[in-house]
Amino acid sequence: MKRRNTKSKTEILEILKSSSNSALSHEMLQEKLNSNIDRATIYRVLNRFCDDGWVHRIVGDDGKQYFALCLNCGEKKGEHNHNHFHFRCLQCGTVECLENEIDIPLPKGYMAKSINGLISGYCNNCS
Repeated sequence: MKRRNTKSKTEILEILKSSSNSALSHEMLQEKLNSNIDRATIYRVLNRFCDDGWVHRIVGDDGKQYFALCLNCGEKKGEHNHNHFHFRCLQCGTVECLENEIDIPLPKGYMAKSINGLISGYCNNCS
């Protein structure tokens, strides 16, 4: 379904694009937004981006949800794969996607759709 391009969507997408390889929480996005986009709109846009395959959601060990722009996903619906781990720095709070894809052998008859894993520790800048 074709979605309307709104100012809110455009602003949020630009912030996600400029965040490089880092994932952002709702609070981080809200701080970076220059306009008065309400909390519910930000969540609605982020959830729609997830549904449309533009971003993926990472649940941190701190209980927060982080959102990262999809860089290596296929453009067709159904090719939205996130078989990689994420890293959260305990000092600076940065959450980033680790590039290596994970392949975990599963028992016969099981099929993985995606893998979501988080490693926490200290990033290059903080260690």
